[in-house]
Amino acid sequence: MFGQIASNYDRMNHLLSMNVDRYWRWRTVRKVAPQNDSPILDICSGTGDLAFAYCRKAGDGVQVVGADFTREMLQIGEQKKQRKPLYKNVRFVEADAQYLPFEDNTFQIVSVAFGLRNIADTDRGLQEMTRVCKPGGRIAVLEFSKPGWQPFKAFYGFYMNRILPRIGQFFARNEEDAYTYLPESVSEFPDGQQLVDRMHANGLVNGKYYSLTGGIATLYVAEKQA
Repeated sequence: MFGQIASNYDRMNHLLSMNVDRYWRWRTVRKVAPQNDSPILDICSGTGDLAFAYCRKAGDGVQVVGADFTREMLQIGEQKKQRKPLYKNVRFVEADAQYLPFEDNTFQIVSVAFGLRNIADTDRGLQEMTRVCKPGGRIAVLEFSKPGWQPFKAFYGFYMNRILPRIGQFFARNEEDAYTYLPESVSEFPDGQQLVDRMHANGLVNGKYYSLTGGIATLYVAEKQA
């Protein structure tokens, strides 16, 4: 499914979010900013937007690794990388988030944007993120969530379930129902304190969450115990 929508992925993200997804990534790299020269890992990286955002924030000398299991997404990420010399420190790796091919205690930050709910085993994904993070390092999870206040909640539900799938399917024209899967996966995935508790249960500490844009998205931040 992700391979089929890869060529339209960036355009659809910006269109369907009305470009607010750019702000969410900007906020993430400032809230969970690089603190040293250790490498940064972005899993479920897709075409690399969050990896590139971290590269811009970290500056020269900090390696940023974008890992994803969809080759077509990574190929587009490589094309974007080649267009800007600034991104020379970004490296893409084809990898399953449940079995990351990295040593323990490697990265100062491990991030994931809109991908944690796509990992077949959420707990396994969080455990792997924790394993490869350095002691004292941080985990950043940017994920869709469900607004809790009316009437915005009702409008959001109508948009996600009725409008977004039709727009997405019209422009993407993929065989799989990718933009039907999106609202379904968001509605079934834990958010708020429930996800923080899940992070704590998988070895992380000091978890907090920050609601973005009325609760459409949420940034979760936790630490690996030093």
